[in-house]
Amino acid sequence: MKRILFPFLLIFAFASTFAQIPTGYYDGTTGLTGAALKTKLKQIITNGHIDNGYNGLWAGYQTTDRDNIAMPGYENDNTILDLYSENPNGTDPYSYNYPSGQCGSYSSEGNCYNREHVVPQSLFSSNAPMVSDINFIRPTDGKVNGMRSNFPYGKVGSASFTSLNGSKLGTSISPGYSGTVFEPIDAFKGDIARMILYFVTRYESQLSGFGTGNMLGGSAFPGLQTWELNQLLAWHAADPVSATEISRNNASYVYQGNRNPYIDHPEYVAQIWGTPVADTQAPTAPTNLATNSPSSNSISLSWTASTDNVGVVAYDIYKDGTFYTTVTGTTAIVSGLNPSTTYNFYVIAKDAAGNASTASNTAQGTTLAGGQPGGSCGTEDFSNIPAAASSYASQNWTSNNITWTATDARTDQTINGKAITIRNGNLTSSTVSGGIGSLTVTTKLPFSDTSGNLTLQINGNNVGTIPFGTSAATTTVNNINVAGNVVIKIINSETGKRISIDDLSWTCYSALGTAETTKDKNAFSIYPNPVKNNELFVKGET
Repeated sequence: MKRILFPFLLIFAFASTFAQIPTGYYDGTTGLTGAALKTKLKQIITNGHIDNGYNGLWAGYQTTDRDNIAMPGYENDNTILDLYSENPNGTDPYSYNYPSGQCGSYSSEGNCYNREHVVPQSLFSSNAPMVSDINFIRPTDGKVNGMRSNFPYGKVGSASFTSLNGSKLGTSISPGYSGTVFEPIDAFKGDIARMILYFVTRYESQLSGFGTGNMLGGSAFPGLQTWELNQLLAWHAADPVSATEISRNNASYVYQGNRNPYIDHPEYVAQIWGTPVADTQAPTAPTNLATNSPSSNSISLSWTASTDNVGVVAYDIYKDGTFYTTVTGTTAIVSGLNPSTTYNFYVIAKDAAGNASTASNTAQGTTLAGGQPGGSCGTEDFSNIPAAASSYASQNWTSNNITWTATDARTDQTINGKAITIRNGNLTSSTVSGGIGSLTVTTKLPFSDTSGNLTLQINGNNVGTIPFGTSAATTTVNNINVAGNVVIKIINSETGKRISIDDLSWTCYSALGTAETTKDKNAFSIYPNPVKNNELFVKGET
């Protein structure tokens, strides 16, 4: 028992040595505010800073970024604590055991982890000591890190990529910036904010020589562009310092010899940059919502913009009472609808603080009947597939009133977003109305398999093949031309190969190109044209 307890006590005593801010560390800050306080903190956190080198970060993460009781963490399973994959409210989609899993190459989430510069190293040309400063460089999944690239952090309206824990890349709805931004999940927004505030304090005298990256300012104070500063101040206030951050700050001090003052003293943020003004006023409701330009599978919407005391940043669109999507303008196209079907829509405006307006008026629209081969008739983007899992099983989900079944399939891979990955199985739809003229789909090998072909069946008949390889490829199978109700089936008959499938769409088809013909009283007519509700009528006098 002593052999077990004694080392534990040594470790506990060692950790406790740095379990609080060193006495006198922030001497000289009393009474200072604004730029003067920021400069004083720069002096304090520059003194004692030890540059352990870029490769030294791997060793640093052994103590600074482990999900365990000492941190404390979430699962406390001693895996790497990754801001881009951690699920604070459930099972992580994947995890990494230190030191294995370091990148390396990657093609999808869960392959490996690398070193994420929260302030991109391209802005300071990868120079020391910035390139190896553990106070703003975190271990994160390689794929998500790559998708974040060197974009600034902000609130996303329309996402082009969403990681398995909900981090997003897309168009900014942060007031003052409309470019591409990366948005972490709520649990880590304050962490991100305080790391960036650390950076513009520690390196304030060098900011004029750095690139801005649409986030950094070109002078020591305030150190950030106005839009980014306002966003980070809001995140700092909404996501307070956690016990995990405090433990990481202590471990980083042991490793590197300096601290993040905004974790030790969150109040310094307001003393330097001020307090963000809380926006509690909701936007006015959108007005004059109207439907127009219906097709067999889509309806266009337009409305009059809302007003707000600060500014409207997005509109949520609802179809038949269910959330459909978020847009930033005052028009939208709702697609993936069924032919000859009536839908009801309304729109809700939101501001940057998340305040929501009351609903707009409800607008009703009806899609056209399915016709000859033409525009899209149906789509499946796999956003509704079951939660990410690496095990192969039968997967079932429903999108746009179509139920899909994938056998021997996993749900943890991505192409343009979520994708279904088939091993020795198939992807099959429920019965779809409107026929099918052509089908388009994107495929990719997520692992080290060789290229080949999938088989496309409609109503049990082979109608074409779909190639797959190591790079994402989009294929259209033309001239399928099957009318009426159809069942779509994509079969992987190449044993053992794992193929990801994404962005599936197809056009409608009706075999009737003309309808009514009349020569004399004995002639007959066929209607309607196009066919509606899979019903066909023949009329004549004899």
